[in-house]
Amino acid sequence: MNDARPFVHLHCHTHYSLLDGASKIPALVQQAKEMGMNSLAITDHGNLFGALEFYQTCQREGIKPILGYEAYIAPGSRFDRNASRMKEASFHLTLLAKNYTGFKNLVKLASAAYLEGFYYKPRIDKEILERHREGLICLSGCAAAELSQQILGERMQEADNTIQWFHKMFGEDYYLEIQNAGLEIQKICADATVDFANKKGLPLVATNDSHYLCEDDAAAHDVLLCVNTKSYRSDTRRMKMEGSQFFVRSPEEMYAAFPDHADAVARSQEIADKVDIQIDLTARHYPVFKPPEGKTDVEYLRELCTNGIEWRYGKDADQKYFDRLDYELSIIERMGYSSYFLIVWDFVRFSRSKGIPNLARGSACGAIVAYVLGLSNVCPLEYDLLFERFLDPNRAEAPDIDIDFCRDGRADVLNYVKEKYGEANVAQIGTFGTLKAKAAVRDVARVLSIPIDRVNQVAKMIPETLGIKLKDAIQESGELKAVYNSDPEIKEVLDFAMRLEGLARNVGTHAAGVVIADRPLDEYVPLQKITGKEDILTQWTDVETAGLLKMDFLGLRNLTILDKAVKNVKKHAGHDIDPSKFPLDDKETFALLQRGETKGIFQLESGGMRDLLQKMRPDRFEDIIATSALYRPGPLEGGMVMTYVDVKNGRMDPPTVHPVVDEILAETYGVMVYQEQVMRILNRLGNIELSSSYQCIKAIGKKKLAVIAKYREEFLNGAVENNMDRKQAEELFQMIEFFAGYGFNKSHSTAYGAIAYQTAYLKAHYPWEFMAALLSCGMESSDRINEHMDDARRMNIKVYPPDVNQSVEEFGVIEDGLTFGLNAIKGLGESNTKAIVEERQANGPYKSIFDLAERVDPKNMTKGTLEILIKAGGLDNLDGTRAQQMAVVERAVQGAAAIHRDKASGQKSLFGDDEPEETTADEPVCTLPEVPDWQHAQQLAFEKEVFGFYLTSHPLTESAAVLNLYATHTTSDLHALDDKAEVLLGGIINSVKMAATKKPSTNGHSRYANFDFEDVQGIVRCICWPEDYARYEELIKPEMICFIRGRVDRRGREPNLIVNEMVTIEDAKRKFTEQVAIKFQSGLHSDQDVERVHDVLRRHPGKCEVVLVVESVDQEDRSRQVRFILSTPPEMRVSGDPRVAAELQDVVGQANVRLHGARRRRRRTG
Repeated sequence: MNDARPFVHLHCHTHYSLLDGASKIPALVQQAKEMGMNSLAITDHGNLFGALEFYQTCQREGIKPILGYEAYIAPGSRFDRNASRMKEASFHLTLLAKNYTGFKNLVKLASAAYLEGFYYKPRIDKEILERHREGLICLSGCAAAELSQQILGERMQEADNTIQWFHKMFGEDYYLEIQNAGLEIQKICADATVDFANKKGLPLVATNDSHYLCEDDAAAHDVLLCVNTKSYRSDTRRMKMEGSQFFVRSPEEMYAAFPDHADAVARSQEIADKVDIQIDLTARHYPVFKPPEGKTDVEYLRELCTNGIEWRYGKDADQKYFDRLDYELSIIERMGYSSYFLIVWDFVRFSRSKGIPNLARGSACGAIVAYVLGLSNVCPLEYDLLFERFLDPNRAEAPDIDIDFCRDGRADVLNYVKEKYGEANVAQIGTFGTLKAKAAVRDVARVLSIPIDRVNQVAKMIPETLGIKLKDAIQESGELKAVYNSDPEIKEVLDFAMRLEGLARNVGTHAAGVVIADRPLDEYVPLQKITGKEDILTQWTDVETAGLLKMDFLGLRNLTILDKAVKNVKKHAGHDIDPSKFPLDDKETFALLQRGETKGIFQLESGGMRDLLQKMRPDRFEDIIATSALYRPGPLEGGMVMTYVDVKNGRMDPPTVHPVVDEILAETYGVMVYQEQVMRILNRLGNIELSSSYQCIKAIGKKKLAVIAKYREEFLNGAVENNMDRKQAEELFQMIEFFAGYGFNKSHSTAYGAIAYQTAYLKAHYPWEFMAALLSCGMESSDRINEHMDDARRMNIKVYPPDVNQSVEEFGVIEDGLTFGLNAIKGLGESNTKAIVEERQANGPYKSIFDLAERVDPKNMTKGTLEILIKAGGLDNLDGTRAQQMAVVERAVQGAAAIHRDKASGQKSLFGDDEPEETTADEPVCTLPEVPDWQHAQQLAFEKEVFGFYLTSHPLTESAAVLNLYATHTTSDLHALDDKAEVLLGGIINSVKMAATKKPSTNGHSRYANFDFEDVQGIVRCICWPEDYARYEELIKPEMICFIRGRVDRRGREPNLIVNEMVTIEDAKRKFTEQVAIKFQSGLHSDQDVERVHDVLRRHPGKCEVVLVVESVDQEDRSRQVRFILSTPPEMRVSGDPRVAAELQDVVGQANVRLHGARRRRRRTG
């Protein structure tokens, strides 16, 4: 330390005090170091989220870490849930770990607070604190502490009792805490606390409740609190930390704040000197697999793998497989991972036994051990996958064996693991959502009361670059920079957002991560629950650093699609299929891929990927492996993709470098695609061991220059030894440096390529079964269902509307099409659809709406449920129109309820008779009222409400011919277009919202409009700025069908449209018609008709080309029809006015006049 008087911060909140603390850990530690402090504490609100990061950061910076937390302590039992307000539910208390035992007790307390005591906040109580007090230092707390609240309430005897209890518990490790950030409430608490200290001879310690780094961060922190409490800065009644003194003060500032209590300030150093926490981060806490009695884990793994060789390769397996297996097992055994592999094998075996599809992905597919154990379905020798890419003998951390499961079965596998290793030993991994650039801007702007439309404009100016920081965005985006420099309000928003950017804002669950330990997890890591969920999560994300075994259990939708498709084939076609045994040279599958018809195909369904497939024309499985590796920004921008495509299709010769390199890159047409290829080159030419070669690739990716230089020299020396010219070797290493940063894991690409191929095979050979599975796995998204139904129609697969007498919960396959899945109807509910289907399957089809209401349990068949079914058309095959059915819903539900009540009370019928009266087949039990049916538009509106899209028709159907004639694109095309591309769309306006700019335009206009524009393919959000809005105000109304010409705006996540021109249907015919085609048919039209057409054309001169089509019979073979297409001279051009077409149709007939617009762009299908 320097010569400054001693002081250590013992009460510090980092940004893990979610949306309350604004200090990031590296900056906090650096600040303390620069102020000359030798120690620092972390005391986040109610959690230990940042403890591990804080510990490691302090260790690196030479600062002693003091691990603590500001606990929420319940006034009574932590199990009580009686408080009506958050302030009544808990007090604050500062706890610091003095040693490792104290830290383990903190972990126990912080875990129990979430798992047992959560009520408003994660709470402990005095009972559990007493049990886990060993090794802890206790400070009495801030103004929200129990002692402070008693002082403020002038309950001095209670305060005295509180002090006595804590002093009894902690003895010499109990300190009375005083603070001074200039607040009157703190002064009142401090004065009384000093009096108690003097009377009882207890030590005082001065702390500062730091929530941000520097004094000038106070305003940004105030905005952060508003984000937290969802309040506006202008709200005078909101929660607020008064003043600007809650920052990391220097020792001098602390002594100045406590002029009469220098000893209390200095005592912080005495407390810090007591602390000595050493956490062993080298120890492993892995679970141990129990092999059969009499066998070790090493012996049992080797036995399973040897048996697996025969299973995979047959009894006469080649020796190369045994050699590879022996090599891998020797490393696994040496590194102590035999039990780890057995644990994975065990839950994969369970998954398979329960019919839950699973698949290893990532580098694990490079291990023959994974293949023969059944973890993966990819032979690493067949595809030259490297074990060293998976398990490097030189690394300390455990390898990753990531397993994907069918989404529907993931929970079953997780429950099995919990039962096997103990529920307390297994948890999912917590993650932290952070304030990203756009989110920070939106949050800050809301706090500052900036209009939402203005915020959206600014947010769209931020480039879509992954992980971009606002500081860089302002430099990259000219628009953003201009508005930052010219608009004071937006400058303030961006300045605050830059300060808050990157702060943790909430806790989430890792999509796949699961941690398993040998003992209860709260002995190693703090645990938590997320409000409203029962899953137990770790409070730390980096659990591997803590010595725990992390595995990925990812629920993969596409494995579920495969599983459902296989079951559909069994049910509908009557035979079993195994996707892992599909032939890899199937012509129909590759034809489908070459056409780019890959919607719904795993990894291959994006527009860009479909373009790549059409260009590449894949005809071997290796091409599918390469696609996911190639279709990434690096290879695309580096020209690697087109080299691959052009060489494959014979348009250029493969690049050549050196015979060894050319041999390694032959499978990818001379393009360096995979990390494994780079590893091979480094190994074979540079004599670098394969395990070390991957370290070189990682160093290149992370730009570790010193490590790169070491391997560069090693490679050059090895290449020279292998008779390569040093200059050529230098050029090759430069190429390796360039391409290694883009290189993809071939093991991962091969595993996922197999799923892609299998789904494509199913779509090519079992299209109905596949589409039913695809639709069933997308029922949570109406957009996805709509898209897949369009694809089904393109494939000539009919999807029937819902029908209570035919549909089941999911989409199904019948003789002539697919049945609509009832679970895809919004608001219906899975329990209700299950009840409807089970009753029908048990007792036969429903006869009427009344029969349906009576037979299904009233808890499931409510008035709302019945109305949703009617709106969806689910009762269309029963008596009555939808309007008639809706008119009797109340009567049907009430009547059914009465019948169920009577049954419950033991009555046989509504009238108490033993048997119901008989009715004839022609006699309806209940009649339907005579009411007019719904208008077509109303029916469609209800369909949109319950499906999220139009099912039986579309409001644009009547205008479809005109819209298709003139529109150059559809909304679905916009995703594939460049920013600012011009399009002409035809559709209908909805969801109009008006706003105004702050400054009027030069013509005095400030009002502008945002609205949705929908065509049959989807919806795009449009913005019509003031000048254009002034011109087209009359057209911007809900339900208006028109054309919009505009520019694509790609600055947001989804493309939007900037409106430049709007045209009505009638005006479009006049404006966009470029050609009028008139057909004359021999025997139908006379010379007089030709003259009349000529007269019409002369009366309406214009700019549209006229084409005459003459159909006649061949004079030599009158059974054959001939057609002549005649162009007309320029002076015969005609107006595009709709009246011209009408006059021509009067002469030659409606079917013989066609208008043609601008030539439409070709659209992809599939």
